[in-house]
Amino acid sequence: MRPVLATLVLVAAVLSTPARAALPPNVEKALGDATYVYVQSQRKDGTWSKPAEIWFHVDKGRVCVGTRPSSWRVRRIGWGRTKARIAVGKADGPSFEATGALVHDATVEARLMDDYAKKYPDGWKKFEGNFRDGFKSGERVVVCYTPK
Repeated sequence: MRPVLATLVLVAAVLSTPARAALPPNVEKALGDATYVYVQSQRKDGTWSKPAEIWFHVDKGRVCVGTRPSSWRVRRIGWGRTKARIAVGKADGPSFEATGALVHDATVEARLMDDYAKKYPDGWKKFEGNFRDGFKSGERVVVCYTPK
């Protein structure tokens, strides 16, 4: 009886886990080669914001960025407008639509900063303190964009 119950619990867990959309192969490749992503968040009237060039980190199939809580991308998420468009490499590069969310997780912050140190060594020397102190004080947050 117990093996059957364990199997049912496992099946229920798998079936209740939401499926995450996979990124198209051209976007996956571009993320491996790109220096920046260009984030557009959806405005109240449904239009897209101007693309914002930003450093990024890929974490478990999501594109994550470190940003200030006062940024428009964070404000819009706070207002329930989580739709975003992410272009890779250049503003008109390969893109995907995503759902943005604030992620309050010290391990994600640490992975993001480790990745930034490798990908952006010159800039990281200048901004490392701002990120480390900012995550501790709340002056920086992580936004992760999950593909739709």
